[in-house]
Amino acid sequence: MTTPDTDVLLARAQSWLAEDPDAQTRDELVRVIAAVEAGDADARADLADRFHGTLEFGTAGLRGALGAGPNRMNRLVVLRAAAGLAAYLRDTGSAPGSPVVIGYDARHNSDVFARDTAEVMAGAGLRPLLLPRPLPTPLLAFAIRELGCAAGVMVTASHNPPQDNGYKVYLGDGSQIVPPADTEIAARIAAVGNLESIVRLPLETTGGRVLDDGIVDAYLDTVAAIAGDGPRDLTIVYTPLHGVGGGALPTVLENAGFATPQVVAEQEAPDPDFPTVAFPNPEEPGAIDRAIALAERTDADLVIANDPDADRCAAAVPGPDGWRMLRGDEVGALLADHLLRAGRAGVYATSIVSSSLLGTMAAAAGQPYAETLTGFKWIGRLPDLVFGYEEALGYCVDPVHVADKDGVSAALLLCEIAAEAKAAGRGLPDLLDDIAVAHGLHATDQLSVRVTDLAEIAAAMERLRGTPPTTLGGSEVTSADDLTAGSAALPPTDGLRYRTADGSRVVVRPSGTEPKLKCYLEVVVPVVDGDVATARAEAATRLTALRADIAAAAGI
Repeated sequence: MTTPDTDVLLARAQSWLAEDPDAQTRDELVRVIAAVEAGDADARADLADRFHGTLEFGTAGLRGALGAGPNRMNRLVVLRAAAGLAAYLRDTGSAPGSPVVIGYDARHNSDVFARDTAEVMAGAGLRPLLLPRPLPTPLLAFAIRELGCAAGVMVTASHNPPQDNGYKVYLGDGSQIVPPADTEIAARIAAVGNLESIVRLPLETTGGRVLDDGIVDAYLDTVAAIAGDGPRDLTIVYTPLHGVGGGALPTVLENAGFATPQVVAEQEAPDPDFPTVAFPNPEEPGAIDRAIALAERTDADLVIANDPDADRCAAAVPGPDGWRMLRGDEVGALLADHLLRAGRAGVYATSIVSSSLLGTMAAAAGQPYAETLTGFKWIGRLPDLVFGYEEALGYCVDPVHVADKDGVSAALLLCEIAAEAKAAGRGLPDLLDDIAVAHGLHATDQLSVRVTDLAEIAAAMERLRGTPPTTLGGSEVTSADDLTAGSAALPPTDGLRYRTADGSRVVVRPSGTEPKLKCYLEVVVPVVDGDVATARAEAATRLTALRADIAAAAGI
């Protein structure tokens, strides 16, 4: 005999079944219900999780595991999200027939969710423009401005595990949503009635259509034009990590005059199961091992990797101890140095968890600098932005056309920098040494802990707030900021920031897109008499001490 709680769960599941438009998730839920009714405790826990609230719509839109139930990504959740977004657009001034562009990556069901969204937009009297196939997220951001759209939707979970998908919303300025738009859209999603109340019409009803390759070519040509005249002798190895970058980046490089990159064959074609990587994120250990192995076999100069939706860019370089991946802060410094030397005037910006080096470089060049909360939803909308980056491999080098991170344009610019260095008999590590000599060595690292229970993250943050560290890395903590309070410069966010007497900095925050607690570490070491090697050794020692102390303080 079932308990009342189980009866409630089963009733919710049966109500869901009555509305679910997708045969696959209906069949999945029928099996779970049968197992629960047979007394399977694991199945009951699964059902409880599926119906424990709903996926929260926030500044990252929606993101979660695929499956049946309101706490999963599925067609019913997406249809409701699309209806809520359409209502928000109409309520905030979008006229009938206003265009909304919709893109999608190659994950499971991305194309289905995109088509459903397009039909809901048409049903709401808006004009849906559907990208022609799985394409990079920055191309969607480009299309919003290029086509004069009221909004854009990208169906992607970026670099999340294979079982996930997501729903990212942009407004007509080409930037991701920020408060209060997120809560206003969420309120309209909550107000959506049952599935029958959501009007869905063919795209063509309101003049919508599936776009042709003209928009793709416009993006690729715009990106290729970023590169200036200069050396092009560079042997490049590239991996799209089973994502959608494989059609874009090689084309851009060729259009800009570079030789066709050597692509990791096992990771070249889009594959939503990501069979060669544990996590399809170039930051994760092992993700670009195949690319580095290919680079070693072919005596390449540079390895480039995109994440699955190609909005992030990773790079690896050869050195005396073998190949190593550049940190996001290092790539950010290289790109900024290149643009500053080229005389690009305007705001240089990064996030509070990225290196403070960019601010030092901008000040030395007489350019304004801005610091935002984590995420390109904040960086991309800054007035007069000419360059923005965040340490998690996101870079915006052409904000006029793409007000978001773009792993394709960033990769092209990095290849241009590497080719110029090679022509001078140098490499990217040499350029990083030059920057350290000029501005001090800013060394960064990260302690990232993935959890299965989000309560572990909350507990760690509570420990730090309840018993804040007084020393970190052997140096006295001189300031401790609880970022939930906000400030004149920054909106409130769940994070803690510590600064120490020796100039070190630690920022602790929960990830906004993954079940992770992240601790961002930075030390600044002067370079004496050009001796970068000694400065790097000291920095490594200090970072190790910082890592150990913040881990102990957080209990992780």
